[in-house]
Amino acid sequence: MKATDRVMQSYGRCCASPDFFDSFYRHFLASSSEVREKFVNTEMSGQKLLLRQGILNLVMHARGLPDTKLRALGCSHSRAAMDIRPGLYDLWQQALLVTIGEHDPQYCSETRSAWNEVLDKGIAVIKAGY
Repeated sequence: MKATDRVMQSYGRCCASPDFFDSFYRHFLASSSEVREKFVNTEMSGQKLLLRQGILNLVMHARGLPDTKLRALGCSHSRAAMDIRPGLYDLWQQALLVTIGEHDPQYCSETRSAWNEVLDKGIAVIKAGY
């Protein structure tokens, strides 16, 4: 099975879990004080919708769609805009993988590798906009 197909199936199982996005933000916000500071004035219900779409954009880019949305995200998160340092994406990815492991009952080492492959490709585009 291709990595993108494995990830799409895994993401579907995660999205079926009602607590998935809340769990992710618990892990991500716990990862560093810098991350918590970035979310101080954030309306989290809207942020969870953005996260849902952002993950899908990463998956779709890995499946071959143009990187237009990811480049726009990189621009909005750049040094000149929200100033999201590239290292914070590593914390984001780690928090996401932990959360997927909790919410995908079929999570295994192959699924983790597939997620890393898919995420690395898209996150590189976002980081390049910094």
